[in-house]
Amino acid sequence: MSTATVSDFLVDRLHQWGVDRVFGYSGDGINGVMSALRRADDKITLVQPRHEELAAFMACGHAKYTGRPGVVVTTSGPGAIHALNGLYDAAKDHMPVVAVVGQQARASLGSDFQQEVDLENVFQDVGAYVQTVMAPEQARHVVDRAVRIAEAERTVTCVILPNDVQDAAMKAPPDGHGATWSGVGYRPSLRLPLDQDLDRAAEVLDAGEKVAILAGAGVKDAVPQLLELANALGAGIAKAVLAKTMVADDAPGVTGTIGLLGTEPSDRMMRHCDTLLMVGTSFPYAEFLPASGQARAVQIDVDAANLGLRYPTEVNLHGDAGATLKALLERITPKADRAWRQDLEEQINDWWDTVAARANTEADPLNPQKIFWELSPRLPRGALLAADVGTATDWYARFLKVGDDVQGSTSGGLASMGNGVPYALAAKFAHPDRPVIAMVGDGAMQMIGNNGLITVARYWREWADPRLVVLVLNNRDLNQVTWEQRVMEGDPKFESSQALPDFDYDQYAEMLGLRGLRLDSAERVTEVLDAALAADRPVVINAVVDANVPPLPSHLEMGQVRGYMESILKGDPEAGPELRQSLKAMAAKYLKR
Repeated sequence: MSTATVSDFLVDRLHQWGVDRVFGYSGDGINGVMSALRRADDKITLVQPRHEELAAFMACGHAKYTGRPGVVVTTSGPGAIHALNGLYDAAKDHMPVVAVVGQQARASLGSDFQQEVDLENVFQDVGAYVQTVMAPEQARHVVDRAVRIAEAERTVTCVILPNDVQDAAMKAPPDGHGATWSGVGYRPSLRLPLDQDLDRAAEVLDAGEKVAILAGAGVKDAVPQLLELANALGAGIAKAVLAKTMVADDAPGVTGTIGLLGTEPSDRMMRHCDTLLMVGTSFPYAEFLPASGQARAVQIDVDAANLGLRYPTEVNLHGDAGATLKALLERITPKADRAWRQDLEEQINDWWDTVAARANTEADPLNPQKIFWELSPRLPRGALLAADVGTATDWYARFLKVGDDVQGSTSGGLASMGNGVPYALAAKFAHPDRPVIAMVGDGAMQMIGNNGLITVARYWREWADPRLVVLVLNNRDLNQVTWEQRVMEGDPKFESSQALPDFDYDQYAEMLGLRGLRLDSAERVTEVLDAALAADRPVVINAVVDANVPPLPSHLEMGQVRGYMESILKGDPEAGPELRQSLKAMAAKYLKR
């Protein structure tokens, strides 16, 4: 083709912005862009998953594991709608993702044409910038703005391309009034709060005798400063789940995760602190923070919308986490009294003993906690982790003890099932020389995870390190919700809603040319994990685990205890086994090995 089309321009412009991989699925509404990708496959690689939702999750995962914008390409109506869940996942976790979406021809819009959907309205809630390219001269600034806004605001943007525009000859913006000439390039700047606000914050933190820190995903590039400040303040550090692998579990003063997926030391710290510092987090569950009025509080966030949102903070610092923490360090007087920190460290050590005891509690046929506990010392250096949503997230958050050499994530803000396998795929495409481990419940596997394995089977031979382990927690139950129904609603397990059909995930993997391993006894946990991590191809572990092992919260409210007992009295079909496992889990705290 001698004349470059709008689609050719779009692909080349994305390449100029540093994009070298996109995730997408074809359809007649996006054919022009697919043709351009074919012509430019030396610049940008198209990865084809089995469904647009997988593609959008992969674009979000790409952003999480690389720090660079992810791009998803879909056809019009149905493809665009399929992608929405993964796009909302990116938006809620503040990940830069650009959606390139097809549309029907301009002349047909408004005629209720086949697959015509009002895409600007569809994407308006999830996208910070949504624009339909109605003329070739418009394409330049629309693409540039979409990428720049996604990067700068760490959000989702959307470029909508009618199919006749995709194949139209590209034209430069005209000279004269009404035209705009945009350019490529963005570098983030470091925002720093005013000196008087930093001084006030330092005064509050210096005055505290029992300082607690809550770290969120915003600390990703500020961990050394965070640890240094925590040491100077004699503070403990609790982590929102997205910061699970950003701040190592074995770093000094780290109490672990917080909230529904949290640890007892984090809960205790929040209940007894007199000062709270929140850094890069919009953690939603206020009941796990200090009681209102209990603690003086300081918050640091690069997004002003998060300041003062979850707790009545006394000083709000609108700034980059690393630069702001560094500026605070220069103003802090290191605390000589280490009693609070020493007490926290004793609680942390005691907690890990409790975790070990719970992990080694017998279950029928297998305690899922033991798998995560035994995986911890076996994590390869540089491993990338993807935790799906459900009880897999509980065990990932509490029972996996990570150092500072791994990176992991989950669907945090949206908490959507189905993210595990596409995240793992995105991690593997971004870092083909590093091992990847996905931890996924059977519900998420049956949603879209099994389809994702087909994509693994298609591409794995391209990876320098073929190790991708998908650990499936097979308990034939939508387990997290089953426990929530018991505790929150006082309802017994609703079989019609919660029971899942059994599926041989290991045999399915073998059918795809992958390796499948079945794990259904405590005695084989280490053997199976070692075999999976040494395999010459991706592995699916079909871990047949006990659904009655309870994901105990960090503290039990009376309402939760009452609801749980009511669910048993109403005739829960698993009443006996679940009660035995709950008693074992609670007793493990006092019967540590």
